[in-house]
Amino acid sequence: FSILLVISKLPLRVLYVFSDMMFFINYYIIGYRKKEVLENLKNSFPDKSDQEIKDISKKFFSNFCDYLAEMLKAFTISNTESRVRMQHLNQELFHDAKAEGKNVILLSGHVFNWEWFNALATLVPQKDCHPVYRRMSSKFWENKIKMIRNRFNNKSLEANDVIKHIFRNSNDGNSIYMFVADQTPHVSHVNYGLKFLNQKTPAFIGYDKLSTRMDLVFIYCEMKKVKRGFYQVNYHRIDPEGEKFVEHEVVKKFHGLLENTIKKRPDNWLWSHRRWKYKDAI
Repeated sequence: FSILLVISKLPLRVLYVFSDMMFFINYYIIGYRKKEVLENLKNSFPDKSDQEIKDISKKFFSNFCDYLAEMLKAFTISNTESRVRMQHLNQELFHDAKAEGKNVILLSGHVFNWEWFNALATLVPQKDCHPVYRRMSSKFWENKIKMIRNRFNNKSLEANDVIKHIFRNSNDGNSIYMFVADQTPHVSHVNYGLKFLNQKTPAFIGYDKLSTRMDLVFIYCEMKKVKRGFYQVNYHRIDPEGEKFVEHEVVKKFHGLLENTIKKRPDNWLWSHRRWKYKDAI
């Protein structure tokens, strides 16, 4: 890990050389999860030709290798460079939530590069920003992921603890909770599904309990890759159709917004993730 930290301090243009090498080795030699990616793409876009699916797959693997290089850079990237490389639009939504005295639930998908959200904490008026992470089988790497998420004065929370934390603390406009909300629930927790990307999809719904029981501000993070190493995230408030959210309303709206984002540039989403492995459990 000490060696990785030293490599992390290299300029991104150098790290992208490693990314290009990883892409060539994986795409043309190893083929890590290539079959799963092609299957996911074909099921999600049945109207696309085999060549279109292949082109998206190839671009995805290139973006995925860039993501790995950028995640390595996240250990040491400065606040200044982070702000240059990640442009945050519609920041007034966070000031509105602060003025309303409501905490914020940020909902993003696995759109590259979601790991670079963390510097948002230096831009918003809220005092506490809590990136949410999932417990990993390797305690060592779990601690390293927490190290990335806790940079810029963030205070990360484990996914199993975050809902309790929100209910137990004041809803006063001083906190932001950052969910990567397109996770696959464990098969034992699959109790709701919806149509997403042309497929029956189990959905993580922990945050849905919050929408019907607390008066919070829900914000969708629309990630866009402008060019290599530069991103733009546009924040959109998710409002209920009526006076309050009804059960599963925010889940449906989030997945609808995420699907639109993916369709604009499908190679920027994490297709290697086994998103539909429990679809028969619904």
